Amino acid sequence: MTVTSSQPSGGALLVVSAHAGDFVWRAGGAIALAAERGQRAKVLCLSFGERGESARAWREGLRLDEIKELRRTEATGAAAALGAEIEFLDAGDYPLTETPELVDRIVHVYREVNPSVVLTHTLTDPYNGDHPAAARMALQARVLAQASGYDAPGEPLGAPPVFFFEPHQPEQCDFKPNVLLDITPVFDKKRKAMECLAAQQHMWDYYTDLAKRRGVQLKRNAGPNLGLPHTTMGEAYVRLYPETTGTLA
Repeated sequence: MTVTSSQPSGGALLVVSAHAGDFVWRAGGAIALAAERGQRAKVLCLSFGERGESARAWREGLRLDEIKELRRTEATGAAAALGAEIEFLDAGDYPLTETPELVDRIVHVYREVNPSVVLTHTLTDPYNGDHPAAARMALQARVLAQASGYDAPGEPLGAPPVFFFEPHQPEQCDFKPNVLLDITPVFDKKRKAMECLAAQQHMWDYYTDLAKRRGVQLKRNAGPNLGLPHTTMGEAYVRLYPETTGTLA
């Protein structure tokens, strides 16, 4: 299991998120770290989570268009708190339907951002089919964006590494992290971003507690003599493609 700290790296970070809140709970720390390093951090929200992840708004009697605007406002505020830009494709949720047209729109974003790192959902989630649908489209678009002959503006993509962020019920999604990210320096920003998502207030403490647990695991894997703070906070990821390196560490 790799333990990663906030060492500088170049290029842009692209996060492909199925719904308006996913990027905050699962990758808010990684986004804030990238922004603090001066990297471009872009969140691509495929939907607003208007049908499946806005139960409170539906109970309050809001219309569909009002809920979309509410979730747009919340997610925009959360992205700003993390230091990221955000784009919404308004592709619908429950279900988020995979189409060639939507994949093509994602390809265009890849070409425009030219990311050095991509974060997205796991390919397995029996509780929410929108999440693996987003991951499949993110991966397909990444491959298409690499093709010299694909008709989209910009230069063909390189081969940015892809990291799956942690699903809400990891054990049921076959999620076994092999990367632990130290987000201690930016956890306050992540918490502020979470608190922008009033439609899902029940998630705030859950993901705060999860960051504490992953922080404990991070310290355990880092060894006893690195001087990590007692309150280390972490995020967990699975790296999809092999790391290429000249040094084993």
